[in-house]
Amino acid sequence: MSLITSSIGQGLLWAILGLALYLTFRILNFPDMTVEGTFPLGAAITVTAITKGCSPAVATLLGFLGGACGGLVTGLLYTKGKIPILLAGILVMTGCLSINLHVMGGSNVSLLGQKTLFSAKFFQQLPRYFDTVVIGGITIIIITILVALFLHTDLGQAFIVTGDNEVMARSLGINTDNMTILGLTLSNGLVGLSGALIAQSNGYADANMGIGIIVIALASIIIGEVAFGYLTLNQRLIAVTLGSIIYRFVLLIVLQLGFSTNDLNLISAIILAICLMLPNLRHYLKLDGILHRGVKQNGK
Repeated sequence: MSLITSSIGQGLLWAILGLALYLTFRILNFPDMTVEGTFPLGAAITVTAITKGCSPAVATLLGFLGGACGGLVTGLLYTKGKIPILLAGILVMTGCLSINLHVMGGSNVSLLGQKTLFSAKFFQQLPRYFDTVVIGGITIIIITILVALFLHTDLGQAFIVTGDNEVMARSLGINTDNMTILGLTLSNGLVGLSGALIAQSNGYADANMGIGIIVIALASIIIGEVAFGYLTLNQRLIAVTLGSIIYRFVLLIVLQLGFSTNDLNLISAIILAICLMLPNLRHYLKLDGILHRGVKQNGK
């Protein structure tokens, strides 16, 4: 039971990362590699701030702002510096590696003996791992509602149009450069927030904790889309969270089968590849027709 609770809690915390990448990858149509730099940046700033005596809430906010600054730089490099999309993200990601080392004063920092959001007295009274479920659940609900409200404003609609068709957006008088910068800043701010919360949950920050996390975020998005099919925009935001939880359950099953934690990145890549191929496999193997006939026969 504790492993299931832990998987749900971890899925909720990592869903923040998935939702952040959804804004750039799906809505803005921007393959943003910056996340592999801003995720550990948010963690490094938060953990260092806590060890310097800063309150966990303020330190978490600083982690969000640090990630947002990384996204802002990527946006400026792409829109003003005319650097290609992928290269702009890779440049910032690479730069963040050195910044993280300077922020932490080393390759990792522990939170042993420090107060975090997860060490509040209220959470000590809860069963094991319920602290991540409560904090992760409250945070992802608030962020999902705020993102959904934002996307239904005039500014949010301009943001969506920029991702759908940049030429048409410009013809409508939308400043697409500003929309791109806004999207990258907001998205990487959430990535930094995700890194801040996961570092506090794990009890440490490490300069290399961002390696491969873009695959985890993509897995949350793709699994949610494959599992729940055609959805409205608001439903898709929720599906990212459910996809993140399903992904954690898949990892739990794989680990229970005896695989090493060293294989997690390889397993994550395989899971994502299978999910990406699934729609084509369903078409080629005609699984939809088989399932449809099965449902009709059972209904007779």
